[in-house]
Order: sequence, then structure tokens, then C-alpha cells
Amino acid sequence: MSQLPREFALIERYFRPLAGPAALGLADDVALLRPPAGTDLVLSADAMVAGVHFLPDDPPDLVARKLLRVNLSDLAAKGAAPLGYLFTIAAPAGTDDAWFAAFTAGLAQDQKDFGLSLLGGDSVATPGPLSLSLTILGTVAPGRAVLRRGAAAGHGVFVSGTIGDAALGLEVLQGRLADPSGFLAQRYRLPEPRLGLELADFAAAAMDISDGLVQDLGHLCRAGGVAAAIDAAAVPLSAAAAAAGPDWLARRLTGGDDYELLLAVPPEAESRLAAAASRLGVPLTRIGRFMPGPPEVSVSAPDGAPMIFSRPGWSHF
Repeated sequence: MSQLPREFALIERYFRPLAGPAALGLADDVALLRPPAGTDLVLSADAMVAGVHFLPDDPPDLVARKLLRVNLSDLAAKGAAPLGYLFTIAAPAGTDDAWFAAFTAGLAQDQKDFGLSLLGGDSVATPGPLSLSLTILGTVAPGRAVLRRGAAAGHGVFVSGTIGDAALGLEVLQGRLADPSGFLAQRYRLPEPRLGLELADFAAAAMDISDGLVQDLGHLCRAGGVAAAIDAAAVPLSAAAAAAGPDWLARRLTGGDDYELLLAVPPEAESRLAAAASRLGVPLTRIGRFMPGPPEVSVSAPDGAPMIFSRPGWSHF
């Protein structure tokens, strides 16, 4: 019997164990998936490139889990539940089996934790850098997906978790900031998707924060045709970020990679939001308000002065 080419051997050894029934054993060119009855499909895709979205020497299992989690975060921001995913990898030809073993072990761990499986994908060789793409599928009850549009004057601006940890974590990993606990670096490498909240019960608009709080809040403003004002002192920060000091405030507000929820919440829904957040153990904080005006974001510094940013967030180009 002839030996399998390395591409197919890698698929057979490392990726086939991740596949669910809809993937047909990764033996075909397609998957066959029947969504649960009475649901809408929610789809999203994200790419990650070594040296851009993660460091080339980051542990492979954490790279895999970050790739899956940034996509899960998109589902969380729609109030959707995960169903499965398609995955494409362009790996340098010399990538060894140990890397693939660790990478797929990371995917397996988070598949188990978040309840989804691999549906299929593609693998190719590249001269570099390592490039990854994942398309995630989720489900939501019809009419219950919370979109970016919907923010209105009078709504509160809410965020989950703490903001700016991941941006500071990158500074740590690049040697520009101390992180004795390792918390900030971990937040950069391993985001926490806020799945499980029935956002349609209390949010008029939502997205996740991937490119920086100020920039992403601007997206909600443009989608809703409103302005927003936030108080920097109200933006929740972790103990590790607080220890870094006030000089990092602008970086925290614009640095990206938080993958926390950003919500527009009508005043009458704030009590329902608080109850849901408490039940699921998801911290949510009101940091400002939407108001009439051009779709712009204003930020007040802790001393009340307006903050001006040279760049409001991450730009992909």
C-alpha cells in the first residue's frame, strides 16, 4: 500500500479526530449540516497571521484556541450558540508534526469546552508566514440576533469584563511592560468569549471589541446614526492593568484584542441586563451613553478633560 502524502497524513492524524458527523470524516469536499429546526444560521470568519495577530513563538495550542475564541466572540455578540466551524491553514513547509499535535490539542480542548466540532476546511503550504482562517457557524432563534444597528439616544454604553488587558499583554510579550502575574499576557493569548447571554432580552445593538474600544464604539455610532460619550474612569480595568499605571490609559482604550461585549442598552432594560449578568457571572459595566449628534465618540479623561487619540484603534490595512 502506498504511503499517504504528508498533507493527507496530517489531516488523517490530527484533524480527523476533531471532525463531527457533518464533516463526513473529512473524506469529501463538503460537509452536510442540518441546522436545528426553527433557528437562523449565524456565520462569521476571522483570519490570523503570525507576526500580526499572534507572536510567531506563541504556544501552538494557545494560537489554536485564540483563533477559535475570536470567532466564538462574534457569535456571543449576536446572542448565538456555536454549531461548528471550517478551518484553513497555510503553514510553512517545514512545520513539524509536534506543532500540529499541539495545535490540534488546543482545538480539541476548546471544542469540548464550547460544544462544537470541525466541519472541514483546507490545508496548504506557504513560504510564510503561518496564516490561519476560521469560519464559524452558530444558531439563534429567528429575529433574536442582535445587530450593530439599533443604538439610540438615551441608551447606555455597556462593556463586559475588563478593557485593555490584551493590549497591555502584547506590550508585556514584546518586553515593554512588566507583568509579574502573567495575567496580561494570558489575556492577549487567550480571550474569553462571553457566550450564553440572551442579548435580545436587553440589548438594542451589540458587537465584540476586537479593534479597540473607541474605534468599535464608533462602529455602533455609525450603524445607529448617533453619537456616544464615555468616561474613561468608568471603563473597568483589571488589577494587573491598574498596576501598570495611568500612562497606559490611551493604549487600554484603543489597543484592541479584548473580545469583550460592547452593548447599547435601553434604560428600561438595564435591570434585566444586571440580572442576566449576575446569573451567568459575566461582569458588565455602564461606561457612557449614546446621544443625538454626528456618529462620533467623545472620551472624558479621569480629570474631566477631553481625550484626543492619534489612532482610535487597530487598522487592518
